[in-house]
Amino acid sequence: MERWLRGIRGATTVLEDRPESVLEATRELLQVMLEQNGIDDFEVIASIFFTTTPDLVSTFPAEAARELGMDMVPLICNTEIPVPGRLERVVRVMMQVNTTQSQRDVRHVYLREAAKLRPDLVSAQ
Repeated sequence: MERWLRGIRGATTVLEDRPESVLEATRELLQVMLEQNGIDDFEVIASIFFTTTPDLVSTFPAEAARELGMDMVPLICNTEIPVPGRLERVVRVMMQVNTTQSQRDVRHVYLREAAKLRPDLVSAQ
């Protein structure tokens, strides 16, 4: 069975910059991304990139992945470019997985206020 490395995108928002808010929103996002893409084995996850808008500094969103048991998955956090007037308090995820799914079949997930970022993808959920 041939597998390809695919990127699964996701984003969510938090109401306030508190560790528990960031981690809860990130856990929810990761769980929906896994569910929507039929991932039940972390071994297929090559790596996960997390970014936050500059207004989220209370914790690393990657900690949420560790809480879900992704102890061996390579994780990294970065800060988004501070573009004026853009949506605030956003956590973004780029999950790279080895899968048999085509690009067209990958399910990207945008939750909460982040659904406004990609209405073209959210409508397919």
